[in-house]
Amino acid sequence: MYRKDGESYFIVDAHVALWDARPGNQRNIHGKQFIDCFYDYHRNLSPESELWPYEDYLYYGGERLMKDLFVDGHVDHAIFQPARLGAFYRTGFGQTEEAFALTRKHPGKLTYNHYFDPRFEEAGLRRLREDAARFGLKGVKLYTAEWKGDSRGYKLDDPWTYRYLEACRELGIRNIHIHKGPTIRPLDRDAFDVADVDKAATDFTDLNFVVEHCGLPRLEDFCWIATQEPNVHAGLAVAIPFMHTRPRYFAQIIGELLYWLGEDRVQFSSDYALWTPKWLVERFVDFRIPEDMTDEYPQLTVVQKKKILGLNAAAMYGIEVPAEGRLSEAAVA
Repeated sequence: MYRKDGESYFIVDAHVALWDARPGNQRNIHGKQFIDCFYDYHRNLSPESELWPYEDYLYYGGERLMKDLFVDGHVDHAIFQPARLGAFYRTGFGQTEEAFALTRKHPGKLTYNHYFDPRFEEAGLRRLREDAARFGLKGVKLYTAEWKGDSRGYKLDDPWTYRYLEACRELGIRNIHIHKGPTIRPLDRDAFDVADVDKAATDFTDLNFVVEHCGLPRLEDFCWIATQEPNVHAGLAVAIPFMHTRPRYFAQIIGELLYWLGEDRVQFSSDYALWTPKWLVERFVDFRIPEDMTDEYPQLTVVQKKKILGLNAAAMYGIEVPAEGRLSEAAVA
């Protein structure tokens, strides 16, 4: 648990991955394009002291993940949000077996979410049911811009997607995480548009739709949807490292999210290994809205930071929070 100025922060990193992008796993040029784009995000938004060598970035393994998150990174619990990207990587980008093995070895520290692709139709539905039983799924991660054959994406409101969401409801998979954010080469920008979240959230009010990357660069569109749909949440992956390179831009992002969604529907995510959580946690606890912006965006409170850094995701996933990390009765009231 991270402690600063007499306060204790229970940290849930709600979006981490264990990937293999080494040349031997790249199916084609697109696999290299994808990881190179990832590395550009890492290189351009990280402090110099936090930069990884490119070769390390291609594959880092479970031992380093555990150290970066739980020994050095202040994280108390982390949630795997894997991407398959089977058109680009031979065994997939996110490493299912390795990540799930870590989860079984460290059940109090890690939760494994899986993925589905509605374009696999009936066969995919059968697989979803098998995966739900095997992994004990509480959530899934969807990449609506993923390629499959001639298809370069799908939408949440497609008929087959609705059948999968109905299955999630039946199987008790309540948390639907969707990448709706910046384009990653070679995927298509429009396939990450947030508009389809609106209809799905309306029609499945008993599911939580966590929009990873809070829809960037479509923040305004996302906020207008989320303020109308109380089951839509914002994940801060990709947004939060702008504290380093564009602090005023991050102030605008977090200010808009708190204005439209409130403090209970925003979740911290490092997007590891795009970024390591240590510096993100420390800088967020210290972050202040620039004084000349406080007429529009009030300063973040300690309570708001505690909720965003871990308590919101802990509540969504039923993760037990030690007494010292909980909010006081006065703070809750």
